[in-house]
Amino acid sequence: MTPDEVLQSFRDAGALLEGHFVYASGRHGRQFLQAARVLQFPDITERLCSALAARFQDAAVDLVIGPATGGIILAYETARHLGCRAAFTEKDGAGGMALKRGFSLKPGMRVLVVEDIITTGGSVAKSIAHLEERGAEVVGIGVLIDRSAGEARFPVRFEALATIAMESWPPDSCALCRDSAPLIDPDEIII
Repeated sequence: MTPDEVLQSFRDAGALLEGHFVYASGRHGRQFLQAARVLQFPDITERLCSALAARFQDAAVDLVIGPATGGIILAYETARHLGCRAAFTEKDGAGGMALKRGFSLKPGMRVLVVEDIITTGGSVAKSIAHLEERGAEVVGIGVLIDRSAGEARFPVRFEALATIAMESWPPDSCALCRDSAPLIDPDEIII
């Protein structure tokens, strides 16, 4: 899939919205990404994960890990295309991410970490730290969309199917507020 096709699949699924939004950080912006809206469609998810798997076909991946919750479906479907196992990391109660639920990880296993959208890369970085502490060899990171504006950096191969620049502002200097654009709750938009 080309980057334009990836972004169009998000638009078609109502997962790339235009308007005036408040992000989890409290900043305001004119675009909103909600990957869950794309991942509800198995045919689109299959194409996206096939494209992710193709980027790492040569990496001899033993296990695909997705940070919860955005990476769970992606890990499963990408692993299916790579012919290996899938698992996920989740919050560990100490501010990190960890494998739980009895998922096995042997030292030396070659692991690919997948995520839906990278903004800061925090969940991925915490997952990598945990995996490496347990002896895994993290061979790469695959994401659907990188919206970090180049800020998310990792010590391993990083592949994004698409990138998008999403300008944002503190509420007190928001251009959209200045223009009296109404705030939109993305969860209230039904597509």
